[in-house]
Amino acid sequence: MNLNLRTLAAIVAGLVLTSSVAAAGSAEKGKAAYVRHGCWQCHGFDGQGSVAGSKIAPNPMPFEAFSDFVRTTSGAMPPYQKAILSDDDLADIYAYLQSVPKARDPKTIPLLNP
Repeated sequence: MNLNLRTLAAIVAGLVLTSSVAAAGSAEKGKAAYVRHGCWQCHGFDGQGSVAGSKIAPNPMPFEAFSDFVRTTSGAMPPYQKAILSDDDLADIYAYLQSVPKARDPKTIPLLNP
């Protein structure tokens, strides 16, 4: 892969921006906003996904892509403009999705291992 300096700088800036925006969110407030805005109806209470919506936790896509998708989607999910879902609520929801614990390794569950 051949990256020039400008491309590399843009990637690093994106990672820094994603980290600072995600760090600004509150997982506690995000869980409340996730429920209030109905995200759970398609994505499940823990973002595990369902027939109606994809899995979005515990490892959500980078914040910039997440925000862009939520604001401009033209698929089955309606776009959530800032008048409906504020930037603060969106950052909080993202923090909540990041806070969802990863599933345990099945090998550590005795009932699943003979």
